[in-house]
Amino acid sequence: MPVSTWINAVVAAGLFGCAVPGWAIDGRADVAQEREPSPAPEEGIAYKFTPTFYRTTNATPAYDLNLRGNQGAHTAWIGFYQRSDEFQQLRLGYENTVELPFGRVVPSLQYATRGFLGGSVTAEIGERYFGLAGFGRTNLKDYFNLNFDPNDMVLFGAGTRALPNTTLTLFQIRDDRLGTGQRVTHLTARIKPDAKTRWTVDVFHKEGRPDASGEWVHGTGVTVTYDFGRYFARVASDPHVNFSNNHMVRAAFGLRF
Repeated sequence: MPVSTWINAVVAAGLFGCAVPGWAIDGRADVAQEREPSPAPEEGIAYKFTPTFYRTTNATPAYDLNLRGNQGAHTAWIGFYQRSDEFQQLRLGYENTVELPFGRVVPSLQYATRGFLGGSVTAEIGERYFGLAGFGRTNLKDYFNLNFDPNDMVLFGAGTRALPNTTLTLFQIRDDRLGTGQRVTHLTARIKPDAKTRWTVDVFHKEGRPDASGEWVHGTGVTVTYDFGRYFARVASDPHVNFSNNHMVRAAFGLRF
């Protein structure tokens, strides 16, 4: 079977046959993006492929490969993370954007090997000025969290599209289940100066413990993404990855097709 046919089959299965339990940890970073047109079902699937490299102090380097497919209101993804022989995980996910008169609601599902299951729902209320709310739960199995926010969480925030070519959001994601005190506050600006380019800058402050009895940490990091046509690059600096004392740098370069 040709590679392109295999990719279409995998992602289409996720888009239209997906009852896979789980939750959109991969997709949660897309909170309140500007609403770009998605292909209609008859126009085929729009893909986004993102290879990412992770470099952490006192840890083995790792990489992740993630393929997302979008068609209309449906988005599915398949990803694989590997850290040497220490940890490997394959994941599948699905989300559906439900447009409502007052905004939109995005329920998400995800499954990963090692027995991980979870789910979440996020809501955006309003258009020019909007509020954000979300809730997530997992079965607490081992999982490599790609956005490094708490998984069992509540989310709340607000944003605006009042500035020309710009979307601003301020939101916080916090643990409401495990007693770690983990909370991450994001201030995100998405600026689209022309039809081909977009800058996304996410400044985040995090504080909390890795577990209920661990050491309290706090620090500020940043993620910068540059989109140019079909291509994009992303660099992130996280001073307390997974609420540890380890610093992580993440670098990604990908394309849409």
